[in-house]
Amino acid sequence: MRPTSRERVGAEMSGDDKQLASQPAKVLVAYYSATGHVHALAKTVAQGAREAAAEVRLRHVEELAPELLISQNQAWGRHRSEVGEEPTATLSDLEWADGIAFGTPTRFGNVAAQLKMFLDQAGELWQQGKLVNKVITAFTSAQTVHGGQESTILALNNTFYHWGAIVLPLGYTASEAFNGGGNPYGASYTSGTRVGEPDPETRAVAMAQGGRLARVAHVIATAQRGGMLDVRCSVIAEAVSRARR
Repeated sequence: MRPTSRERVGAEMSGDDKQLASQPAKVLVAYYSATGHVHALAKTVAQGAREAAAEVRLRHVEELAPELLISQNQAWGRHRSEVGEEPTATLSDLEWADGIAFGTPTRFGNVAAQLKMFLDQAGELWQQGKLVNKVITAFTSAQTVHGGQESTILALNNTFYHWGAIVLPLGYTASEAFNGGGNPYGASYTSGTRVGEPDPETRAVAMAQGGRLARVAHVIATAQRGGMLDVRCSVIAEAVSRARR
């Protein structure tokens, strides 16, 4: 059997390089979900990353809506009880990760306030250059076909450009994308009025997206640990310092 390209590259590496390359990618899947659709996608993205040999953290962000409003929606309240004991995302999770998948439902074609609030707290990490070269991808869910899936992912990506992150779309890198709605920006689910798991086609897209994130994040993280990528945190810190004078 002929060796794969990865095996050929591995055979040419030095001992130190092999040690760096053997470290698994660290992938964070951070999401907000009200009734559970984005949560289901997040679990599948995480599964895809694990199957690509990544170390994965699955985290939901803090809820901001008042309990009275949540209690008036049966599906919302039920989902809150399902994830109540699960860990919430922290800024240390962002710093830890090599690759991050962010998930949000659409809110008028935009990012849910709960996830946006979490992202807005990352200013200090940005200032220190600790978000540079993070590999980031996004996924979403909406009730209708034209409910804002693409615009939500594009709006979410705006934050990551400011971070100096590497934005990773799904593209048409996997045949699953065509069967799952053909959205090259990232996995997206059209829920209608249903409550429950997304369809198998959408889950296959999310699985492929998680695997793609893990593989690309592994390459970037290996290069960064080996000194082949310059984080340039000092440049960011100096620029911020000058702007404040």
